[in-house]
Amino acid sequence: MNNNVYGIDFGTCNLKVFCKASGKILNEKNTIALINKNEIYAYGDEAYAMYEKAPESIEITFPVVNGVIADFNNLQNYVFNFLEYNNKSNLKGSDFVVAVPTDITNVEKRAFYEIFDKSKVKARSINLCEKPIADAVGMGLDANEPTGIMIVNLGADTTEISVISLGGLVLSELLHFGGNRFDESIISYLRREYNLVIGQKTAKALKETIGSGLPGREDSMVIVGRNVVSGLPVEMEVKAEDVYKALQANLENICYSIKLILEKTPPELAKDIIHSGIYITGGGAQIDRLADLFTQITNIKVNVAENPEETAVRGLVKIVSEPKYKRLLFKITNLDLK
Repeated sequence: MNNNVYGIDFGTCNLKVFCKASGKILNEKNTIALINKNEIYAYGDEAYAMYEKAPESIEITFPVVNGVIADFNNLQNYVFNFLEYNNKSNLKGSDFVVAVPTDITNVEKRAFYEIFDKSKVKARSINLCEKPIADAVGMGLDANEPTGIMIVNLGADTTEISVISLGGLVLSELLHFGGNRFDESIISYLRREYNLVIGQKTAKALKETIGSGLPGREDSMVIVGRNVVSGLPVEMEVKAEDVYKALQANLENICYSIKLILEKTPPELAKDIIHSGIYITGGGAQIDRLADLFTQITNIKVNVAENPEETAVRGLVKIVSEPKYKRLLFKITNLDLK
C-alpha cells in the first residue's frame, strides 16, 4: 500500500508541495491559463509566463484569492495534473495535509479539504493545519511548548500575524493585503510621479530587486514601460528610493498591526517573544531590510526564515509524520459547518 505523504500549501502566488518519499519541494506559480472559458491550456510557471502577454482567447486566472479558493474545479484539476506529472508513483492511498489560513470561515476551510475528498484519488487520510503553526514547525520551533512564538507571514494577498503557544493560536490577525498590494503601489507611484505605466511583473521585479524596508538604499534598476503622455514605450532608470516611497504606506500598516498584536499579548508570552524574537516568513520576508524595520518599530529582534516561501509546507510533513505533533492537525466534519 502507498504510504506517501504530501504536504500542500495553496499560496495565492505559488503552489508548494512537499513529497515525503522524495524529500523534494515542488514550487510552481498558482496560475492557470484557460481557453474556451473552462478548458485548461497551461498551468503553473508556463501559465504565469503568459500573464500580461496572452491574447483575448486565453484567460489567465489565479484560483486562490485572499487566501481562499476562488475557482474550485480548475484548481482541483491543476493540482492533480501537477502531482501526477511530477510524481510518477500512484497517488492512491496517500496522506494529504493542507495548510489553511486562520481567519477564514469553516466553509472556506472545508473547500481545501474537498479538493482531495471529492477527487478520484482515494486518499488514506486528509488533514488540515493552520498555517502559522505549520510555519513555526517548519522553522524548527516546537509549537507544543508553553512558550510564546510570534510569526508574521507576508504572503501575496494576505499578511498573517499570529502568537502561538501550546500548539494553539493565542492571537491572530489576517490582513487582506500583501505582496500584490505592494506591486500595485509601485505601479501607482510610477504613474503618478513619472507618467510611466508598467505591468505587474515589472513592479514585482522592482520590489524584489531594489525594494527595501528602510530608506537609504542607493542602487537602481532599468525598466521598460509606456509613457502616458506620448503613448510610446520608454526605458527608464528607477531608483531604490522611489520603490521605498511606494512601499512605505503599506509597510507602516503592517508595523501598526504588529504593534497592536503585541499590545494584546499576555505579559508572560510577551516575555518569551522578547527573548526569542519575532519570526517573519512568506515571500514578502525577502524584502531587503524588512527585519531592520520591524526591529526599529518594536525594539525586538527579528528572525527571517531560511527559504521563507517554503516554511509552511516543510512543517506540514513534519507535523503529520511525528507523533508529538499529531494534535496540531484537525479534521473537517459536518459539525464544522454549523
